[in-house]
Amino acid sequence: MMASKDKVLELLESNKETYISGEVIASSLGLSRNAIWKAINELRKAGYEIDAISNKGYKLKEGNDILSEAGIISYLDSSYKSKYKGSNLIRIYDVANSTNRIAKEMAIAGAAHGTVVIANEQTEGRGRKDHSFYSPKGGLYLSIILRPEFLKTLLPDEITIQTGTAVCDSIEALAGVRPTLKPINDLFINDKKICGILTEAGTEFETGDIQWIVVGIGINFDSDISAFPSDIKNIATSLFSPNQATITRNQLAAEIIQKIVV
Repeated sequence: MMASKDKVLELLESNKETYISGEVIASSLGLSRNAIWKAINELRKAGYEIDAISNKGYKLKEGNDILSEAGIISYLDSSYKSKYKGSNLIRIYDVANSTNRIAKEMAIAGAAHGTVVIANEQTEGRGRKDHSFYSPKGGLYLSIILRPEFLKTLLPDEITIQTGTAVCDSIEALAGVRPTLKPINDLFINDKKICGILTEAGTEFETGDIQWIVVGIGINFDSDISAFPSDIKNIATSLFSPNQATITRNQLAAEIIQKIVV
């Protein structure tokens, strides 16, 4: 069951342009005014900046960029919103060893098509051929579970290219700049890498049939490139400079999800 603070957050995320009175929140969510007050305080302790004005109500301040299920769902189109709302298909971690590793474990356990694993930071991020993928805070790291019956192709390169194209389309739609995809799993802006993609799959041993696919996407969102290891920082770039983003990671995650999951 969704906690009261998550219900309040979802309502605030879905109404970012206006103040909502405590009375309206209470009526909409079936909560007491005291429960709403507690929820607002919990959200503030979690880092959310919330305006409160007498006779007007509450509103999220601009610039809140805390990854959350409610925040992502608020940016989804209606058909995707109905799919994800209350479904527990979005799992968010502050720190994860690897979102692909977690997603693969969930896929083996039967997690549904479209399940998303997202982290603020990875301690054991991986790229192709088991290369390490530096994944500090400031990035957007997400892995999506895909089931073969929902896909038009099961060719690995085609799935990777489709994923890369979806990320390019999403960045262009929201940030106004289009990365270059090359050769099939890295995205570049001004000839510097901004994103890496890792596609993995599980098969049934006897038949060789594909059971699940996980596409992992790591984006330098507003990363401090100057703090990257010396062998990386000269070939990497970030979508935005630190604390200068014009969109939120929730917004970009939502755009990517609905371009990949069908």
